Amino acid sequence: MADAQIILTDSRHKGIVALASGEKYPWARTALQECGFQRDEAGVYHLPANEPTTSRTTLANLIRCAERHHTTVCLSSRQFIGDMADRVALLLPGVWEAQVEVYSHPLWQEDLVPWLWDSGELGRAVRATRLPYAATLTNATTGTTLLLAERPGYQRDYLIGAFAPSPIEEGFADPHAPRSVVLPPSPGLAARAIIDRYLPAYDRAVHARGTDAVAAALARLRSEHSTWTTMIASGRYSDATPLKFGALETSTEEFLDNSWRDFLTVLDHAPPLLDRCRPATTPWPEDATALVRLAGALADAEALHEELAAGIGFTRGERVTRTWTPIEIWLTHGEAFLRQAHTCTPRVRNGLAATATPRALPPGAPAPRR
Repeated sequence: MADAQIILTDSRHKGIVALASGEKYPWARTALQECGFQRDEAGVYHLPANEPTTSRTTLANLIRCAERHHTTVCLSSRQFIGDMADRVALLLPGVWEAQVEVYSHPLWQEDLVPWLWDSGELGRAVRATRLPYAATLTNATTGTTLLLAERPGYQRDYLIGAFAPSPIEEGFADPHAPRSVVLPPSPGLAARAIIDRYLPAYDRAVHARGTDAVAAALARLRSEHSTWTTMIASGRYSDATPLKFGALETSTEEFLDNSWRDFLTVLDHAPPLLDRCRPATTPWPEDATALVRLAGALADAEALHEELAAGIGFTRGERVTRTWTPIEIWLTHGEAFLRQAHTCTPRVRNGLAATATPRALPPGAPAPRR
């Protein structure tokens, strides 16, 4: 690929559209500016629709100007990706905002890699193929952000994937990540594929990722608690040496600090999973009481988390009580939660997301730069 390149395409609303690309993309930007192209906030240049003769003259001047600035000009056979994104966004359920992303320098594209939550073709394309631009679709209510890109090597197809949702910090190489879906060029058919295929798979992946995160955090808490209680009961460290004077208080503080950090994972992931649980429709309706206690513990923990973030001080006794109480409740009733969370995993039924049929389970089951 040239060090500087201008990609020309057509937009129903913006007229002739140009995108600057390449390691020396400023050369391309200079050529576009000298020929009267206007740049919007997304980094997209456009030539307003004028008389055909004026447009032809401007494009002829652009080719000559680009040559002076060591920039190549190529014509895209596709519609402007912003048009496709806008039309798809209008057809998705809920309120979605479409935004074009321009990755003029190849390094900007690399910024996507840690955050893209995909185990399919889109993830491979972002890592291995030059994508000068794409578009995001963001749900204003849920915060779900999808990435729409032209499918490399194909004249008309698109790919749809997603960025890691909150509270997942990064999506790269996450085994729970959903697979991107190939979309046809028709906005209506593309939206239908997203609704029927991609979003249900995405919801299942989010649910599975959150459930596993809570299960792992509870396992760590049990292990830490077991180690701490064994040490206290024996009066010795794990290497069998006697506890030193004052070590009990220190070890308790360390245990609480470590446990609270692990419990924050539960606090991050459990609330939406808990909201989805319907114990009355499962083989364990008696779990309803436990779920109520778990929800109350989360509310208490959230209040404590906010107070700690605000710098509110506590006596040692208050800190021990308020930290340990919600953790103890979750250690006591965590198995009931995991049973219910596994049971209510979303599934696809007739192209729509649905709640999984209850079945018996064993217990314990940045924004890119421009």
